[in-house]
Amino acid sequence: MQTTSAVQEQPIAKQGHPPGLYLLFFTEMWERFSYYGMRGLLMLYLSKTAIQGGLGIDAASASLIYGYFTGFVYLTPILGGWLADKYIGQRRAILIGGLTMAVGQFFLFMQPALSADAFFFGLPWPTVIGLLLLILGNGFFKPNISTIVGKLYAQGDPRRDAAFTIFYMGINTGAFIAPLVCGYLAEDMFATKTVVDGVEQVASYGFRYGFLAAGIGMLLGQLAFNLLGKKYLGDVGMYPEGQNEDKTVAKAPLTKEETDRMAVIFIITLFVVFFWAGFEQAGSSLTLYTDKYINREVAGFLIPTSWFQSVNAGFIVLLGAPVAALWVNLSRKGKDLSIPVKMGLGMVLLGVGFLFMVGAVLERGGDVADQTIKASILWLLATYFFHTIGELCLSPVGLSMVSRLSPPTLTSMLMGVWFLAPFVAQIAGGYIASYVEELGALKVFGLIAGFVILAGLILIAIAKKLFYMMHGRG
Repeated sequence: MQTTSAVQEQPIAKQGHPPGLYLLFFTEMWERFSYYGMRGLLMLYLSKTAIQGGLGIDAASASLIYGYFTGFVYLTPILGGWLADKYIGQRRAILIGGLTMAVGQFFLFMQPALSADAFFFGLPWPTVIGLLLLILGNGFFKPNISTIVGKLYAQGDPRRDAAFTIFYMGINTGAFIAPLVCGYLAEDMFATKTVVDGVEQVASYGFRYGFLAAGIGMLLGQLAFNLLGKKYLGDVGMYPEGQNEDKTVAKAPLTKEETDRMAVIFIITLFVVFFWAGFEQAGSSLTLYTDKYINREVAGFLIPTSWFQSVNAGFIVLLGAPVAALWVNLSRKGKDLSIPVKMGLGMVLLGVGFLFMVGAVLERGGDVADQTIKASILWLLATYFFHTIGELCLSPVGLSMVSRLSPPTLTSMLMGVWFLAPFVAQIAGGYIASYVEELGALKVFGLIAGFVILAGLILIAIAKKLFYMMHGRG
């Protein structure tokens, strides 16, 4: 009989967390290195001119392409999660997804050699294929590695929230390193530079080498996962829940408690759309605003624009462990905040972060076009700091919530449903970013701040009802 019990399958650790958690940490770290390394360059790659090594797409169109790509990255996990639950298991899905994404990165690397006329929305066909493979591969990878983290812990284990926060630090360790490495390759090592009026500027970017590094990173994570998986994970995630010989369990109708818990997942997912629509401006409107209007020169060094994609991740690496310890300590004292309250608080903090971007616009005198008038870098750093605290209150807690509230046979699929929020949000965020030049950054950043704060307060207001619907798992 193929067991699906996490307690029976996993290698047992006498104390602390199971050793498999740290293998998953490492695997996810390299996958996120791959994704964020590419993503940190994508907006610049789309919008820089052909002479500069980019595709020369206007800012509004580039924002929409970026939004649709990052959006569909979060839609395919529904399919990947369902296939893993029913047919192939989480471990095989992670292998399929990882290799597919690596090939996608290598297509982006091949771009200059295979360059051709515009094929789709101004994109050459190698770029289109590369982005499509990244979307597809992520669908297999993303929901299933998060599901395996949850399977390492029995229901009611107080370490679960902390484990997801530790896992989230793996995500952000990769996300922190990626823009620094890939950005350095693209904007420095393999870039052609020139001096204009005594100021060094990039004349042509080496974007393809950043994409190459992202592909290599993906392969490193897959190598470790497949070589060490049996030792540190046992049989966790090897077999789909549908292969359990106890067919009566698989076919049993959902109970009232299970349907209530699933309803909570859907309700909170709707709220989280607003969070991610604001948060993901980091890769689009905030990147373009930073490139043009933030003073990036520190001690005579002009910080590459893509490096700012590391700031949020760097804060998470620093603050992730303290926040994880805070949740554990509050739980031990019986004072832990409910999941809806934590997530509502995260949304409010995101809105506060955007108020600092409003301050940056005001420092420049409003939406003035003169790029020689710069805002202080401190406004941007404060924005990312509050966004990070908000993210730590929401995202790892959300992953834990799905694994806690889902029926066992639907966990990966519902993890995919959870990623519906970023799917809708990324596309909405792309449209929001496309209107920055038309409406002005002051109005856009201000509206985002107000709307997200309001949504967060509403979620906090209905938290008691949602907690009741969780039936002891909130």
